[in-house]
Amino acid sequence: MSLFDGKRLNNETFKLDIERMRKGWYTDKYFTNIMIMLEKLSNSNKTFSGSKFRIPDHLQKEEIINGDIEVEMQWFTRRQGHTIVVGVDKALAMLRHCCGYWEGENFIDTSANLKVWAIQDGCKVFSDGNPLDVRPVIRVQGRYRDFAILETPTLGILTRASRVATNVYQTLIASKGKPVLFFPARFDLHEVQAADGYAYNIAVKRFNFDFANQIDTFVSTDAQGDWWGGSGGGTVAHAAIASFMGDTAEAMINFARLLPAKIPRIALVDFNNDCVNDSLKVCRIMFENYMKEFSSGNDEEARKFILYGVRLDTSGSLRDVSVLPIGDPALDLGVNPRLVFNVRQALDSAFQDWNLNGEWKSKAKEYCENVKIVVSGGFNPEKITRFEKLLVPADIYAVGSYLFDNHGPTVTDYTADVVRVKIDGEWIDMAKIGRKHLDNPDLERVW
Repeated sequence: MSLFDGKRLNNETFKLDIERMRKGWYTDKYFTNIMIMLEKLSNSNKTFSGSKFRIPDHLQKEEIINGDIEVEMQWFTRRQGHTIVVGVDKALAMLRHCCGYWEGENFIDTSANLKVWAIQDGCKVFSDGNPLDVRPVIRVQGRYRDFAILETPTLGILTRASRVATNVYQTLIASKGKPVLFFPARFDLHEVQAADGYAYNIAVKRFNFDFANQIDTFVSTDAQGDWWGGSGGGTVAHAAIASFMGDTAEAMINFARLLPAKIPRIALVDFNNDCVNDSLKVCRIMFENYMKEFSSGNDEEARKFILYGVRLDTSGSLRDVSVLPIGDPALDLGVNPRLVFNVRQALDSAFQDWNLNGEWKSKAKEYCENVKIVVSGGFNPEKITRFEKLLVPADIYAVGSYLFDNHGPTVTDYTADVVRVKIDGEWIDMAKIGRKHLDNPDLERVW
């Protein structure tokens, strides 16, 4: 599946639209046009008759059939800095199943004629922005017309998946290893969720690998876990609270009572723009039910009422009632440091008002202190870094649209270049000016 287990995913996972991909359905038309031109030149056995100034003297007399030209092509990212590479396995599946040509209604598979090298999903490459100093992630040698139409879709999966993975990785660095919930599904087409969730998973694995950490993965849809065996998780939405007339505690206690205990109980507490009081109400009613079931010996039922966390999702246009205006009003809006401190302080001392004695008072103290704070709404590495510098007691960051960000330093475009051609069994440099054959020690022969 990746660098971390030495396995590669195949088309049993990806389920490519092979028939249409072979016909160029997903291909920029100019690649299709090139393929048609080269096929016609091959069929007519037409030889090269142009200038040979880029061919060494000892090969000048060789006849070259352009239609059957063999090339070496390399794929690389243009994102500066480090990129977490994802999408390699799917690109390889495209080359494996869609390389060849049509004879009437029959597709002639020529993938076995290719020589392919690739790195593993999860590898890291570095670029300083100079295309003469990059690390290719895939290298292919073979007859160009057989795989020309695959340039578009292979670049597409590498670009998107690597961008998502690298954005996730940078977010994890900003969070200093605190979990990051993957919440961007609502910001793009549902068809991309499997690839995006896989990219997130690889990024988490890479972070754990680099920093000797054990962060878990948290995706919000089952589709996001499709390629790696994960499944979506989540708790209460604002709409659910509306269904209970805005009573956050009532919504949460019903959720806890009716849903399996394996689902973490995370209460969404900003519905009434009063995160502190709604957190306290939820925490109290959950603990009362926990105490009741535990005292009756119903340990399994008691687990349903363990409050895992509260989530603050205050709109960026609102100031929570617990946040008194001080200084710049803009700093008071949305989920801000003072709001998180207020909620943490309230939760940690909540048990003191519950009229408990002895062992149950001690249990209640531990119960309240173990409630985690999840923050969401406009979080990105910059905002997370600010929270961490201020030692804001947020335990988990839920991040959405930023993970798709694609501007400035997050642009992760890939390109593919022909850098050499084969003439009379000899590989000759034939890159456009500003490109050249390059190596990457992580490349391994695939087939």
